[in-house]
Amino acid sequence: MSDNNPEEEEKPKKKKGKMKGLIIGLLVVAVVGGGGAAGGFYVAGSMGGENVEPEDPNKPKIVLKDGTEVSEREAKTAMPSENENKFKVTYHQIEQPFTSNLSHSESFAQMSLAISTYYDERVFENVTEHEIALRSAVLLELGQQDPIELETPAGKVKLKGKLRDVINATLKEKAGFGGIEDVYFTSLVIQ
Repeated sequence: MSDNNPEEEEKPKKKKGKMKGLIIGLLVVAVVGGGGAAGGFYVAGSMGGENVEPEDPNKPKIVLKDGTEVSEREAKTAMPSENENKFKVTYHQIEQPFTSNLSHSESFAQMSLAISTYYDERVFENVTEHEIALRSAVLLELGQQDPIELETPAGKVKLKGKLRDVINATLKEKAGFGGIEDVYFTSLVIQ
């Protein structure tokens, strides 16, 4: 019996040794393969960034505070931190006021707007060129507003955001580029 026992004991040890070697081998393959795949994705991502299409020369440029005009790609490296704004803000007053009836009421609103951008004067040239389409879009948005909501500060802020989005969408449709950063009420009367 003692002859049989050592052989039986050796067999399980060999199985454990083979199993341990197999597990270690699989782990090494997984780590090396995963590292190779991660490296491949990193290199592919890095190379993919270099093949970006050139920017349209007719697209407005972002203006830095020192007056330098840069492309959007260059501006991304100069993006402002929360405490510091490196871009020059330019404002434009829309001359004629907007007057519209408000949704589901006998009330109406009259407002005057100004807009701002970090881009060059081409944005405001587009605003002037497409003013009729912009006025129509703003009036349609204004006519959908609830007069009770517009009486609150939060309602006014919400309307500002909607007007900015409507103006940018109209400019993108008509001129191929939006560029409006913010909308400002220079007067707002709700009756």
